[in-house]
Amino acid sequence: MELAIAAVLVSGMAGVSTADTPALRFARGDDFVAALDVAELAKRCGAETVVVQDDPYYGKRKTFRACPLRAVLALGFGDETPAPDGSGFLLRALDGYVKLADADLLAEPGAYLAFADLRGDSGARPNAAAAPLADPNWEPIGRARVDPGPLYLVWTGGEQNDTHRYPWPYQLAAIEIASFEARHPHTVPLTATNDAPAWAGFEIFRRECFACHAVNGEGGRIGPDLNVPRSIVEYRPAAQIKAYIRDPASFRYTSMPAHRHLSAGDLDALVAYFTVMKDLKHDPTPGAADDG
Repeated sequence: MELAIAAVLVSGMAGVSTADTPALRFARGDDFVAALDVAELAKRCGAETVVVQDDPYYGKRKTFRACPLRAVLALGFGDETPAPDGSGFLLRALDGYVKLADADLLAEPGAYLAFADLRGDSGARPNAAAAPLADPNWEPIGRARVDPGPLYLVWTGGEQNDTHRYPWPYQLAAIEIASFEARHPHTVPLTATNDAPAWAGFEIFRRECFACHAVNGEGGRIGPDLNVPRSIVEYRPAAQIKAYIRDPASFRYTSMPAHRHLSAGDLDALVAYFTVMKDLKHDPTPGAADDG
């Protein structure tokens, strides 16, 4: 069982499907550390009933049965914490979403892993503390009516509902400690000079785009790869790319969020990053030509 889980993690969670007994998997880079099924996690984490006043995905007040994230990380990693080499956390979801998070951010009070929705049929369950794991009662999210289980990272602080700063992954399946550059070397604009705008664009890509989009096959799988087989700058004009990133719903119905908080300079830097990366292609698709 452990070998199978390790193989899943090494392949970036490809092909993961919800099991009869959902588990949260922990890894340090390519090395499997532990796996805890949700029932065991709920019993050992000091579960609480928590209230989120303004859930950014539901757009309303929500109540969950949840584990403090600090307790979850302690159960999964023990005394292992991110090393002082730039390592952080990668939060991997069943649907291919991968969110990068700094260790200091995840250590803030207010972070919880929800394992049951206490909405009930018409409000919170009367026996909230005993919410059955066999029936987590998740309310679907969004137009696609997505089931957010088995685990949903939520935040209870008033200013922590900003999804551009705080990670809110649902369908969470794995937590990994890794150096971003070591884990995703083909996303790095190595040919850019140290003061080039592409490096600022790289940081914005890591923060804003990586969760859903890959570059050279490395990153999220919700949206298309932005560099292979063709870079987005090879078939879209820069002005259109920037307008789409700023407000994708003005172009088409999509689940991609708006990025109105990005400045004109931020968008220029992103395009500069994509422009550098178009000459650093590394296509992991079997049989693809590899220029990297």
